[in-house]
Amino acid sequence: MKPATIFLMLSLVLKAPAAGQNLPSRWDELVASDWPLALAKSESTCILPIGILEKHGPHAAIGCDMIHVREWAARVTAKEYAVVFPDYFYGQIYEAKHQPGAFALPSRLVWDLLDATCEEIARNGLKKILIVNGHGGNPHLLRYFVQSQLERRRDYVVYLYDPPLDTAFYKKAVKMWKSDPNGDMHAGESETSTLLYLRPDLVKLDRARQESGANLNRLSLPDLYTGIWWYADFPNHYAGEGEKATKELGELLTEHSITSLLRALRVVKADRKTKQLQNEFFDRVLK
Repeated sequence: MKPATIFLMLSLVLKAPAAGQNLPSRWDELVASDWPLALAKSESTCILPIGILEKHGPHAAIGCDMIHVREWAARVTAKEYAVVFPDYFYGQIYEAKHQPGAFALPSRLVWDLLDATCEEIARNGLKKILIVNGHGGNPHLLRYFVQSQLERRRDYVVYLYDPPLDTAFYKKAVKMWKSDPNGDMHAGESETSTLLYLRPDLVKLDRARQESGANLNRLSLPDLYTGIWWYADFPNHYAGEGEKATKELGELLTEHSITSLLRALRVVKADRKTKQLQNEFFDRVLK
């Protein structure tokens, strides 16, 4: 970014403290005349929350994953400003295509759309893009996507929020589980609990037992991985016991996630080294 542009943005921040205090974090809620202020206040940082549209048992909202990351981003940016890209639900969800509500785009389109989205975010001056994922079927896609950023030179950096398991916290939280945590993988106790905390109006807890979330273990292929593994185990696209959810567990899990994401966002905003090393790398790539 040119020094003159940086100076202009800093001047806007200093001259308009009242506007800055009320500055929306969501991209779609900003007005164009506030865009330079948003760039300055965010330090050119954008959160890209990625969810999915899929069945969440017979009792929880189809957009559960999107709702989670949307709420995390909103609550985190209320404490540490960044621009938040509008709802993005174009990920990998082929394993749920046999269930109502799944929105599964062709794989090439999923990739190209994500790449083009990051390009457009950066073209608008947001050179640090923090992907926050809410869907369990996306990590393989997103990690490869981030690694592929080294395919060609870019004037922006993509980060993936990918925290390791906090074992100390997990040991504390697991005491609140009423079901087996090992089988609680999709629309079960924990995910239903966090939705109960964030959006209780979107949970029909009395319907949670209408289907089974048990693991059927229909396919045994030691040391091998196939795309049909999830359907083999959980044909109802439901893994766990959602009826055992509680708002208290949801609050504990959600607030921990928000604290962790807030820490990551602050690291991204302060980071100057990644872009420097990325440029150095491309300077050394053989033409």
